[in-house]
Amino acid sequence: MRKQMGFRWNLRRLMADRDMFQTTDLVPKLAEYGIHLSREQVYRLVTQNPQRLSMDTLAALCGILQCTPADLIKVVEVRMQVAKPAASGESATSAVAPPSRRTHVRRPEGL
Repeated sequence: MRKQMGFRWNLRRLMADRDMFQTTDLVPKLAEYGIHLSREQVYRLVTQNPQRLSMDTLAALCGILQCTPADLIKVVEVRMQVAKPAASGESATSAVAPPSRRTHVRRPEGL
């Protein structure tokens, strides 16, 4: 077993704890902190694990939700299974696949 670190993004849960159920609720609150994101960007920030996040945005979220970065980001250990090399001499690595997400494609009206 090989150890790899990952994280759990708790923004949606923290918003719900504060009776904020719409991602659009964050747009004006972030703007008060000088963070101007589109509705789509805020939606992705709430619903997906961010791979990059500016410190200004993190600080604004902490201010809005009255929390700390540790409340927003929970570091977790991800266990990776490393397979032994195949008999033919090829090396094979097997990792636990992340859970898949269902994708919805929305087309603009009139097309």
